Amino acid sequence: MGRMKDEGCDAVVLGCTEIPLIMNDANSPLPTLDSTRLLARAALRATSA
Repeated sequence: MGRMKDEGCDAVVLGCTEIPLIMNDANSPLPTLDSTRLLARAALRATSA
């Protein structure tokens, strides 16, 4: 991820349910997007609307 940042990448998507267990904003050189968390939040919003 450090190399990706150096090459101009703005963020990374953690597209596997296990990856956020070891990578997150606290230890990544780039901002992270946890797809599992984002989908769960969207599902909660959809059911409460």
